[in-house]
Amino acid sequence: MAVGTEQESTGARGAATAAAPVGWIEREVSFDSGELRFEGTLTLPVADGAPMPAALLLVGSGPVDRNENWGLLRVDATRQLAHALAVGGVASLRYDKRGVGASGGGDWRRAGFFDAVDDAAAARSFLAARPEADPARIAAVGHSEGAFTAAALIGRGEPLAALVLLAGSAVPGTEVGRLQAQRIIPTLPPPIPTLVRMMRIDLDKRVASSQARVNATTGDVARVGLRRTNARWQREFLAYDPAVDLARCRVPVLAVTGEKDLQIDPDQLDAIRAAVAGPITISRPPDITHTLRRQPGRPSVLAYWKELRRPVDPDLIAVIVDWTVSTLGAVPATTERTDVGVPSRNRAS
Repeated sequence: MAVGTEQESTGARGAATAAAPVGWIEREVSFDSGELRFEGTLTLPVADGAPMPAALLLVGSGPVDRNENWGLLRVDATRQLAHALAVGGVASLRYDKRGVGASGGGDWRRAGFFDAVDDAAAARSFLAARPEADPARIAAVGHSEGAFTAAALIGRGEPLAALVLLAGSAVPGTEVGRLQAQRIIPTLPPPIPTLVRMMRIDLDKRVASSQARVNATTGDVARVGLRRTNARWQREFLAYDPAVDLARCRVPVLAVTGEKDLQIDPDQLDAIRAAVAGPITISRPPDITHTLRRQPGRPSVLAYWKELRRPVDPDLIAVIVDWTVSTLGAVPATTERTDVGVPSRNRAS
């Protein structure tokens, strides 16, 4: 597996004491999945504790980059998680999806769901081979589509020590789509749910009809309705049942879905608990939406743009980091380093 030139920088997140800053070091790295080259960021605690526990950070759906950003839709969750995990003593790897950002090879519209799983497996192997990481203490931390990818990895038997499922599910993609429509439509501006009621539109039938059109396609990319879509990914995702793979999971699991998540029904936490064969911790934080931020009042996807101006909820990050640190046996960074927060560039092989 080829590794390209690394670029290193440093950052800081608070301080243990005035004389003992803690933070992270970031290295730009590359790895191969099949014939494609992927670019990513390896984030390391400031303290030298190699080999250390590590997390593979898996992003949501669409052409999002390693930080879970896409154009004006800047979720930025994996970047913030990487930095918080590093302060907790956990290294991490996040990477641009195929055809996105610096991972120029391939076309994200032609990539299937299981292509993403293959790429994640290659990323895990790369991370496990790094001298900084302990291959026996690697967790997969997935958000939205990334949670489904993490489940598929464990189902394949990929060596993982723990799973963190953020807005995950234990039902097939067909059911996810149906539940999304039921949760989102009533929260839209008044004319829309009113029209749905007046016209006696059966949302379940509408979703089933849309899914049938997708399943009738045969190419990687197809025009469904008025737009070109990554039809292969949708077909594979609709057919994928994470419960089958979660039943093979015997490592510790943290499953977190916000009470106000409209894209994943938080009741799926009970389904995940029932599916997982190993120890599991469930968290259903109030006011947290699919963006991993708090939204007061009545939940609405239209409020995403406003809440994305704020960072990921710090209490939620603390839950994820504390569980991961405890589960993987990490040692929080407290080592003094005077250059933390000062950008630097070093070339390494």
